[in-house]
Amino acid sequence: MAKAMGLSKILAAGVGILTVSSVCGLVMMAVVYKIQIDKFPPVSPPPPIRPTVIPTDPPSNFRLPDNVIPESYKVFIQPYLYSAITNNYTNQSFAFTGNSTVRVKCMTHSKTIFLHAQDLNVTTVEVRQSDTNEKLTVNRYKIHQNESNFFEIQLEDIMSGNGTYYDIFTTFEGELFDGLEGFYVSRYTENVKAKEEEEEEEDEYKERLLATSLLQPTNARKVFPCFDEPALKAVFQITVLHRPGTVAISNELGDPKTTEIDGEEWFETIFEETPIMSTYSLAFTVSEFESKMMSSVTKIHIHARREAFSVDRADYALEVTAKILDHYQITFGSKYPLRKIDQIALPDISVGATENWGLISYPESGLLYDKSTGSTFDQERVATLIAHGLANQWFGNLVTMRWWNDLWLNGGLTTYMSYIGVEAVGWNFRDLFVLRETQTAFQVDSLNSSHPLSSQENDIQTFSEITGLFDAITYSKGAAVLRMLAKFMTEEAFMKGIKNYLAKFEYQNTEYKDLLDCLQEETKEDVEGFMSTWIEQVGYPVITIITQTGETTQEHFLLKQKQGHDIAWQVHIRHMTDRESEKKPVTLKVKGPVKLPSFQLQDRDEWLLANIDCTGYFRVNYDEENWNNLRIQLERNHNIIPTINRGQLIDDAFNIARAHRLNITIALSLTKYLVNETEYIPWDSALKNLDHLVLMFDRSEVYGPITKYLRKLITRLYEHFEEYTINGTVPEKHTDQYNQVNAISVACSNGLAICTEMARSLFEKNKNETNKFRMHPNLKKEIYCSVIANGDEDDWEFAWEEYQKATDAAEKDKLRYALSCTKEIWLLNRYLQYTLEPSKIRKMDMVSTINYIAKNVAGQPLAWDFVRGHWSYITQEYGAGVVSLGSLLDAVTKRFSTEVELQELKQLQSEQEEKKQGIAARALEQAIERTEANIMWVKENKQMVKDWFVGEL
Repeated sequence: MAKAMGLSKILAAGVGILTVSSVCGLVMMAVVYKIQIDKFPPVSPPPPIRPTVIPTDPPSNFRLPDNVIPESYKVFIQPYLYSAITNNYTNQSFAFTGNSTVRVKCMTHSKTIFLHAQDLNVTTVEVRQSDTNEKLTVNRYKIHQNESNFFEIQLEDIMSGNGTYYDIFTTFEGELFDGLEGFYVSRYTENVKAKEEEEEEEDEYKERLLATSLLQPTNARKVFPCFDEPALKAVFQITVLHRPGTVAISNELGDPKTTEIDGEEWFETIFEETPIMSTYSLAFTVSEFESKMMSSVTKIHIHARREAFSVDRADYALEVTAKILDHYQITFGSKYPLRKIDQIALPDISVGATENWGLISYPESGLLYDKSTGSTFDQERVATLIAHGLANQWFGNLVTMRWWNDLWLNGGLTTYMSYIGVEAVGWNFRDLFVLRETQTAFQVDSLNSSHPLSSQENDIQTFSEITGLFDAITYSKGAAVLRMLAKFMTEEAFMKGIKNYLAKFEYQNTEYKDLLDCLQEETKEDVEGFMSTWIEQVGYPVITIITQTGETTQEHFLLKQKQGHDIAWQVHIRHMTDRESEKKPVTLKVKGPVKLPSFQLQDRDEWLLANIDCTGYFRVNYDEENWNNLRIQLERNHNIIPTINRGQLIDDAFNIARAHRLNITIALSLTKYLVNETEYIPWDSALKNLDHLVLMFDRSEVYGPITKYLRKLITRLYEHFEEYTINGTVPEKHTDQYNQVNAISVACSNGLAICTEMARSLFEKNKNETNKFRMHPNLKKEIYCSVIANGDEDDWEFAWEEYQKATDAAEKDKLRYALSCTKEIWLLNRYLQYTLEPSKIRKMDMVSTINYIAKNVAGQPLAWDFVRGHWSYITQEYGAGVVSLGSLLDAVTKRFSTEVELQELKQLQSEQEEKKQGIAARALEQAIERTEANIMWVKENKQMVKDWFVGEL
């Protein structure tokens, strides 16, 4: 037993020793392993080699992929159009053919190329490597028949990335439509006998045709396959083949030469290479037009029908262009980069002016001015449109927004700068900015269906979404917030920032923050902090001030009250009292309520006025006591309050009342002082708002008292200008000229006998050939309207004949407006039918003519029924004029204030949705929202409005 115990102990000790030795060995091995691992770390085995995946599917959205980037285009275009109708009309052709070579830089290995093409028949596609001229095999190509308009090219071979260059060659065929978009045909008449100087025979007017382009915003793809996005800039060399007797013009200077094709003589005009630019800035025109040039550092040409030059209608445009161009170059600190600027007066165009680089197109009345027949308003319009078109050469062409979501960088800046541009030729409209831009933007921006200045890129994809941005928000609000910013940081600092912006980003694309960064360099103020909500958020605030306590709040202002967004704007408030002309500005950064001592009045008879000169993009509401004190001040001595604010007080009060935030009688009471007012701004502001009451009630018993009040109110103003009017003259001051027209318009339309008699007298004198121009052109539009409104069929027929005979576009516009003033239903219906016939009413004038008829209470229901009945025709045939369809819907539905009218609007919307048409969708939504607001407002205020007007008689 003892021996066994001894053996067990020995065995146990041996096991223990072995165990300890094993553990020590393992530890030693771990240590050695760690040392070796630290010295020689392991290397992972190489991953298995997988083939590179070359994407071939279309992009998931409507944006082009970035695998290839365009650098240059060589485009040949050959329109087969004859400018004159040949004896054998079957020879006439509305086709064009062409070819394009676009050089691209390939950024990633690719077997697929996506660019844009629409309404084209692409007949050949070749892809070659630029350096070696090696031809790649094209498997297939197709145009996607959806809103993407993608032109897809699938290759057998792989294009090498890393910046390798390739040339994409296409041949294509297209048609010259008359839809005022892409490359289209336009018609006009020419005095043939006069041209041929056959004096013994009567003049004969014959039809002539021209081909011209409108590629903004996304219509370049309708002319040739291209990368049709604003950031995909390239240089272009354009060659146009055109018929003998015609002239081709494009963005750059061209050299025409004769050539022979299939036994026929043609002209080939090869244009110089353009600067790097976006596709939408490209332009070309082929016509028999003549031109007039002004010699200067930059060659300035005006192109128009031959007759325009026979009465020197182009002279004013030449003079204005030279002065404004020089003014901009100094103001912007940036030279106009092209050697020439062509401006052409087109008989058909769907926009006010195009913003093509070096070739700007205008409607005839927007470029040509006849000194003998034109009004000062016609002259002003020419100067304003040219100032806008030239500003686009810098803001839009030299520096371009990256994507359409920042279109306001083009539209807002050009609108703001046009007010500076016209000063170079003697027009000072800065005081009119609030009437024309701020108040215009306020109306649209007070709707839930408005949109912010800058949206997310992904929110703006389709053609209808892009064209929907060409509205008062982009142009007028864009300009208004820039005016506000200039005042916030000083105009001098603002303009220095603009110079920096142009210098830093010339020939490039920008986002709005790039502009703010350049402006920030010139001021200590926080530019982005101040501007971000004005740009990124929809709408604007109403600032409510309780003057007894100084309590101040801000709230999203909406006509139809829903829950607005909860983000506070940074509001810079300039203000004054009856004791101080201007106090130190106050900045409100929170929604409130907050107590601001500057806004607290000590005396109950004092008044406070906020937003001096309406430099801020907001409305102001006060307690009733302050409104009353401001009214008393207006009635005692209105000159104490700045002119712009006299207009803005009225506009704020009426619109705040429309939003159910103020009693309508307070707004109405502010108009009473106008019997002593002669300035244009407050009068025009008041008349626009009173006109809204007319629209709401001119089909009801309230209209009678309104008419009587307006006659009473306008009489003294009419008498103020009566001597000028009777003598057929106008006052010297431009705003007085506007107010003279206002006085005639309101007095005659509301039945003031001395006005209607005067109008008839001047009209009859004007019919007498010996006194042809006795009536001043400023007065014609309203005189014609009054006579036709109170006249008979003979007066209408006379005006229609005069319209057909008139050769001056501005004179035709006055007569076209006047024809809409008749109260005869059958004549209005006939006139509406004429808008379907381009030989009677030009296509470009279709929408505005319907708008004029809708303004007439007798014509409004006719116009609405007409638009609904011809909606498909209007949207399909009007082409690029979809930009104007918003104004059409706005005009024909302004009076809508009943449930029946609301249901008709919703039915049209439903029909649009069923057809999956997004055309003018936002404008339709805005019309519905406004109608709903009108219904509610009329229901609540009709009796109160009637009682107030009756009480004032």
